[in-house]
Amino acid sequence: MSLETLNSTFALQLTRQYVTTPYPSSACQNSPNCPRRGTLVQCDNHHDGEIKCQIAQRTLETFAMAQNPSLASAVKVPILLLKTKSTPGDSYEDLLSRESDGCAFEPAFVPVLHHTFQEQGLATVRHVLQQRGINPGTDASYGGLIFTSQRAVEAFASLVDERKGTEEDWPHPQNIPVYSVGPATTRALQSVSPHAPLQIFGEHTGNGDALAKYIMDHYGQWYQDRPTKPPLLFLVGEQRRDIIPKTLMDTTLPSGKRIQVDEVVVYGTGVMESFPQDFEKHLKDTEDRPTRWVVVFSPTGCEGMLRGLGMLDESTGKVKKDGLEGRQTFIATIGPTTRDYLRRTFDLDPDVCAEEPSPAGVQRGILNFMGKQT
Repeated sequence: MSLETLNSTFALQLTRQYVTTPYPSSACQNSPNCPRRGTLVQCDNHHDGEIKCQIAQRTLETFAMAQNPSLASAVKVPILLLKTKSTPGDSYEDLLSRESDGCAFEPAFVPVLHHTFQEQGLATVRHVLQQRGINPGTDASYGGLIFTSQRAVEAFASLVDERKGTEEDWPHPQNIPVYSVGPATTRALQSVSPHAPLQIFGEHTGNGDALAKYIMDHYGQWYQDRPTKPPLLFLVGEQRRDIIPKTLMDTTLPSGKRIQVDEVVVYGTGVMESFPQDFEKHLKDTEDRPTRWVVVFSPTGCEGMLRGLGMLDESTGKVKKDGLEGRQTFIATIGPTTRDYLRRTFDLDPDVCAEEPSPAGVQRGILNFMGKQT
């Protein structure tokens, strides 16, 4: 059943003392700026007719999808991802663009942070690579690599590209374990050196705590004949958690299990000055949709997001309590760190907190939430 058929068949009683009725397409006679002027939705002529007109259309769209789930693919749900789009492909875009459980999203990226490579750290890693210092031998500087960020992978890839084609086995670390925190980081690593693939482990772990425990067991087995395990090189950004080095270098561990981790900062992070304007544009472009989602990936983007949504009380710095009812925009966080920051700083419980920090985790959380609302 199409939206046009629904418009001509159903009369819906709406909450703000007005009714949508099956009038001709010219029936909406609100101001020329009304986005539904000339549509099949009838608006009354009260002073807030434009607002009522938009709400009427949203209600019809929601009702249509409830009556016929196949319409969900035609009416995609905007999902604003507050992150930089990953290259060469982004797993969030890949997954969320596909229909699942009768629902398809329309992903858009709104970067909150910008990243710049740190030459001092790059020079350190460059030297180690050129000296073939990352290998399984007893004289190696490092016996493995750790990556928990796609930006760190991009920095590493830039070093590989500098000498690509100069040596057959460049960049050399093909015979050592390379640890990755999740699927997106793994995909980025797989594209670094396709002619000499890296041996990547840990994709299933999903977070630094789980990865550290996995490394302790896996790396211990990899170098089980060594009384002292060779150090690991961990490429990181300026802002990071210290759970991996703390876990692996815990002084209470037996010396045979303890692993030295050397962190090298290869990129820095700053806030995008254009974020407020970029976010406002995406909100404007999707303001007539019945439902939309915003996914926050770090505490850094929270305040700008809430201010852009008009949810922040400037006098208290907290979320307006009367701004949570009847809204069309819902908020999801990538994990508990960002969720807890929203709770603690702004008195806001996000609608969804992904159980795992991945595209599938975000999608599953949102679909479960939407399923409970129907």
